[in-house]
This record gives sequence, structure tokens and C-alpha cells, in this order.
Amino acid sequence: MSKPLYVLGTGLSHNGSAVLLKDGIVCVGIEKERITRLKHDGGNDTDTIQYCLNAEGISLEDVALVVQTANFEIPDRDRFHGKRVLAGNENPPLVSISHHLAHAYSAAGTCDFDECVVMVIDGCGSPYEQCSDLSKGKLLPENVDAFSKEQLWCEKDSFYYFDGRKLTTLFKDFSPLGSRSENELKLPTTKHSIGGFYAAISHYVFGNMDDVGKLMGLAPYGKDGLIGKEAFELRDGSLLVLEDWQNELKMPSTGYTFFKENFQYYADVAFWAQKQVEKAVCWCFEDRLKRFPSKNVCYSGGVALNAVANAFLLNDEVVSSFYIEPAAGDNGLALGCAYYGWLEVLKKQKVKHNENTCFGKSYSDADIQNALKNTSESWTIKQLEIQDLLVLTAKRLAEGKTIGWFQDQCEFGPRALGHRSILAHPGIKGLGDHINANIKFREDFRPFAPAVLTEFAPTYFRSGRKSPYMILVDHTKPEYAQQLQNVTHVNGTARVQTVDRNWNSLFYQLIEVFHQETGIAVLLNTSFNKKGMPIVETPEQAIALFEESALDVLVLNHTIIEKK
Repeated sequence: MSKPLYVLGTGLSHNGSAVLLKDGIVCVGIEKERITRLKHDGGNDTDTIQYCLNAEGISLEDVALVVQTANFEIPDRDRFHGKRVLAGNENPPLVSISHHLAHAYSAAGTCDFDECVVMVIDGCGSPYEQCSDLSKGKLLPENVDAFSKEQLWCEKDSFYYFDGRKLTTLFKDFSPLGSRSENELKLPTTKHSIGGFYAAISHYVFGNMDDVGKLMGLAPYGKDGLIGKEAFELRDGSLLVLEDWQNELKMPSTGYTFFKENFQYYADVAFWAQKQVEKAVCWCFEDRLKRFPSKNVCYSGGVALNAVANAFLLNDEVVSSFYIEPAAGDNGLALGCAYYGWLEVLKKQKVKHNENTCFGKSYSDADIQNALKNTSESWTIKQLEIQDLLVLTAKRLAEGKTIGWFQDQCEFGPRALGHRSILAHPGIKGLGDHINANIKFREDFRPFAPAVLTEFAPTYFRSGRKSPYMILVDHTKPEYAQQLQNVTHVNGTARVQTVDRNWNSLFYQLIEVFHQETGIAVLLNTSFNKKGMPIVETPEQAIALFEESALDVLVLNHTIIEKK
């Protein structure tokens, strides 16, 4: 038997991660925050690399190649925010690539297309001088080379062609870093990026930069008319952020209390900002696809996490065959680095990805029993055969109990898809509010996702499209609004997860049993964490949150724990 060929990808920006490919297939991957328990943690990659090596049972000597990326610098082999695990060794070889190229390869490597174009849109990529993908394609502005000698100009959107083996740059747009003036609304990334705009508005609304994506959850509570100006302009293919609208934002939030006191105002700001982003994203896609027509389209970068804008592209038929990389933010950079190493450096054939996003290490029943050694005596703990476990869990869900659901390998990316999830009945009145207040400890406007058996999506939702990664919104059909009240947002939308039998088998089976019990083929699904906490990675972390929150039941692999 030939020795496996391993390629390691590592992302060292914020939302750091590492991914290990074995013969062209992802065998393990982890985000740094899951290990350190610090949201959006990045920088030094020793923890993530060591996690991957330990999970696979190999050493660094077994790795053929390491590919890395960061944001504003090319990390040194020996030290980057501390000593690296690569220090002191010449092998394996280390290759560095730029930010948007890593985003693009994360989509190209995992998509199902033989050929496609790839769009990358985010807040800020690599500086012009550090980009490793400039040999081909149109660059904007045309004199960016001269501009970059006077000021830092960075990637804001890029467009590529993938032929099944490698990516070729078609179009890249650069922007200077945003203003740091204290008397204006600051764009913390590039001056003219969609991601920078969205981050700035999030900071204005919430008073912090935590969980920028919750602006999308607030927007449906708003109404039109507060701001009468446009935020963006498309000029000769380059998307620009205008400035006049900033003069209308005179009341930045000072924190959650102030936000709540002025809720409708901030909801109206969020509504306006979301609509601006939808238009801007649409303009970018329309312009690039007009220049470079393609049926198959991939999408990555932080802006690709905007599930509302993504659905807009499909609903308006801007795109048709559309793949959005599930870890589209910077946590997916390591995935792209690994695929770049396999496809571009080692010149290997692409191996078809199985659509799975659960790349973490597995925890055995022995690990779980060890974690339960010092738990409360008031808990009832049972180990059950899988079918009995599913039946009892579904029964508790039907009764209105909340379930912490911990199974096998953790998800890679921002969404819990049925391996590290909090689950509940989608239709029992008040249950969603209870989860936000007493389990998640977060804002009451935050929505939950419906996890639905794929074949039942057209029954409950308007488009019924496949959406396995919770990265597209749909509309709940009016006749199911009450039955799905806990997973339908205030405007009738729902960020749907269609559950796949092939790679998400146990979660699929649970919903199936719940359907038999209740007649509803949908569960409320939200990530197994509380506000400010990364999604739980270990049994110990799951147990700790179960203990401190109002969760009723905890399922750890084959073990079910109930509070008496």
C-alpha cells in the first residue's frame, strides 16, 4: 500500500484555521476559536496545525507540503505571533499565497463543477504587492501599481476561471484602506468594499464589531425611508462606496441598552444597509458575468455569508448553477490553501468532494464517559442503542424540551448543521424566545434556522431549493407559518437548512423520527453555544453549557442526559 500524500493548509488572519488533505480529500480541519475558546481567534497557527496532526495520528514529517495565507503580511516560518510548529525545520516545504486566491480555491476545491467562475467579495484581502495572482486578468484601477507605492491598496473583489485543475485570474478590483478619521463613520477595512461597509454599519448599530452577521437578522424589523441616499456606485466595473449617506448617521450606538431604547431607528438603518448590500452584490455579479459569461458560478469571501443577498441572486436569476462555499469567511482560507497545494503546486487531479463540512476529530464513548465523571447527581444518564436514542430524543422534542445535540466531528464554518446544535420544536409558542433568553443569552431579535428533510423543503418553503449549509433564505409558506413560528423570521423568511441523508445521516434520521412523532419534518436548529462563545468542540464544553443554561436534555453520541 502506498504512503498517503498529505497537504496542510493554514490560515493566519482573524478566524484562523488549519485543514489537512489526505490524497486530495479533507480528512480533518479546525478553526482556531474552537480550540482557544476566543471568538475569531487568529494569528499563530501552532494549535490548529497540531490539532490536525494529532487527529490524523501523524507528525509534520508525514506532510508533503504546507500552504499558508494571512492578510497584510507573509508569515515567517519560525515565528508569527509566537513560535510556530514549523520552526527549525526545512521540511515540509512552505508556500505562501494571497488572500483572495485562497478564498477562491476553497470554493473551486469543494464545488461539484468541472469548470466554473469564482467570485470573491470581502472586506479586505491582501495588499497589491503581496498578491500572487496578478500575471493575468484585468486590474482596477488600471494604475493600481503606481498608487500602491504611495498607499496600501488591497483586494476587495476578485473574479476567476476554474478549468477543473487550476484557477486563472479574470478581474480584480483594489481599494485603499479606509479612513481612520475620528470624526466620520470609519470603514475598518478597504475604503470601497462591501464587507467594509457592512462592518461599519454593524459597528454603528451595535456599538461593537462582534457577530457582524446579526445585522442581517435585525434588518427585517426595519422599514424603508430613513436614509434617502445610495451607499454604492458602479463606475466602469469598479464598485465604489459613496460618502453622502454618512452625513445622515448621527447617532452611533453606545451599547446594548442604548440600542434597545432606539430599536426601531437601528432596525431602519439595518434595513437600508441590507438593501444596499443586495444591490451592490448584484451589480458585481452582473458586471463580471457580462464580461465573462458562465453557467456555473462559485462564491466565497465574507460577504458570501449574507444569506439574504445570496437568495436575491438566485431569485432574480442573476445566477443559476450556484455554489457558495460554506466556510466563506476567513475560516475557509486554510481549506483554499490546502487545495491550492494539491491542485496547483503538486499538480494532482481534483478529487470529488462529498459535500460534507464536518471536519473535526471524533470523540469516543470513552471520552464522553470520562467527561461525565464529575457531573451533577441530579441528572439521569443513559447509554442507548441508536434507534432508541433517536426515539427518546424525538419524543422530548415533541414535548417542547430543548436539546443540546453533540455528535461525532464538529462542523467547519460558522453554521451548526446537526453535529454541534441546539434543537427544539419549531412550532411551540414562546420556545424561540426562551432559547434566546435562557440558553443562548443573546438578543431577542436573533432568528433560528429550520432544519428540514430535503424532500420536504418544497412542502414548507416557497422555492424549496436545496440549501444544505444554511446560507440561503427562503420564505415559509403562509399555511405553515404557525407550525414553523419559531423558525420563521418577522418578515416571513427563513434561513433554511436542507438536511442530506448521505453525509448528515444521523441528523436526518432524527428529523425523520420527529416527523413520525409530530407530522412535522422540520426542527429548530441553532449553534451549540451562547453569545460571545465559539461553538462547543469537546464533550466537556457541551456539558458545561448544559449545566449553566436552561437546556433540558443533552445528547452526547449515544449518551442522553436529562435534568430531573
